[in-house]
Amino acid sequence: MIKIYHNPRCRKSREGLAILEKSGKEFEVVKYLDDVPTKEELTTLVEYLGIAPIDLVRKTEAIWKEKFKGKTLSDDEVIMALSENPKLIERPIVVNGEKAVVGRPPENIMDLL
Repeated sequence: MIKIYHNPRCRKSREGLAILEKSGKEFEVVKYLDDVPTKEELTTLVEYLGIAPIDLVRKTEAIWKEKFKGKTLSDDEVIMALSENPKLIERPIVVNGEKAVVGRPPENIMDLL
């Protein structure tokens, strides 16, 4: 089952959702600001994405700048920061099986379909 971690207030996330809707494939929408991924889910997402946890962080967010910028964080600390501050999670993330992409640009999603 395809899954999209979605923020309805984000234009890129809405564009990614539209791509999935047009694909005609079944998918699940996770509004991750309301249904916050656990540390375990975030660790799995990072594995599926094939990136370091720090690469999933939206470093332009005020929360990041105020609390974390300039600090050296372990992967576990980054995962903890994401789980405690889901606004920091890059979006949208689309998962299909054991593969995932960040939909920036939204066309990246086509690689999973």
